[in-house]
Amino acid sequence: MKTLSSMQRLGLIVALVLIWGVSWSIYKVALDYTPPLLFAGMRTLLGGVLLMLLLWPKRSRIRWKQNRSVYLISALLNVVLFYGLQTIGLLYMPSGLFTVLVYLQPVLVGLFASLWLDERMTPLKATGLLLGFLGVVSVSVGGFSGHIAVIGVVLAIATAISWAFGTVFIKKSGASVDSLWLVAFQCTLGGIVLTVSGLLTESWSDIVWNGAYLTGLIFGVFLGIALSWIIYITLTQAGEASQVASYTFLVPLLSVLIGTLALHEPFSRFLLLGLVLIGGGIYLVNRKARPRPTAAAS
Repeated sequence: MKTLSSMQRLGLIVALVLIWGVSWSIYKVALDYTPPLLFAGMRTLLGGVLLMLLLWPKRSRIRWKQNRSVYLISALLNVVLFYGLQTIGLLYMPSGLFTVLVYLQPVLVGLFASLWLDERMTPLKATGLLLGFLGVVSVSVGGFSGHIAVIGVVLAIATAISWAFGTVFIKKSGASVDSLWLVAFQCTLGGIVLTVSGLLTESWSDIVWNGAYLTGLIFGVFLGIALSWIIYITLTQAGEASQVASYTFLVPLLSVLIGTLALHEPFSRFLLLGLVLIGGGIYLVNRKARPRPTAAAS
């Protein structure tokens, strides 16, 4: 398992939060010019194919027979279900509430990791995950208006569960797999399923090939899919899954901050409260519990 220095870990976390935080605004603009499922499928498929072409000289690391189950399950959980369910679910409920439900993921990762990865669920960690989730609720409160369908809630929670299972699965089963090829296969295989689903349910002619759409597609292929998943899997394999997941609480916060700065949306007290809660939550999740003094030491 690859180890990371403190500076490497910090740099990767900052890069991941920036990429995923910016992506929401970029994809939101691009989706005005493309059917959602086709857009999700094309950016994941093209991102995966790009990685495969770059990695082809090192194809001996694939070891398909030994690792195919890891590739297939990761593609199902982290691409087909994660991107597919969120793409459809956003059609049924406001984005703010949908974001809150999806970002149950770090809490679920903490729970699943304690069950299957032997990561301790300490009171500090549990409190931190709760604070982080409440922070996401706070920053997303402005998006709670609008029609809410039961199916939208179900799809949002299913998205969070699939993402959480995918994260824990990578941590538990991905140690023997080359991380770059894991990203390449999960994106390519998952992208094929999403693209075919889009072709069957949406119209290719509805895509408007303008600058906004191409910007979103190119960003997704190179950064939003390929690079961000390499970073996420690298961090997950090198540290505790629950600690890495806790930093994703910053993604909706950054997304809202970008809207405030770039789109001149108001800086509300809920945004400030969310900043405090998320910061405190991440601190508690990553804080090392002090060992209790032994009787001899006392």
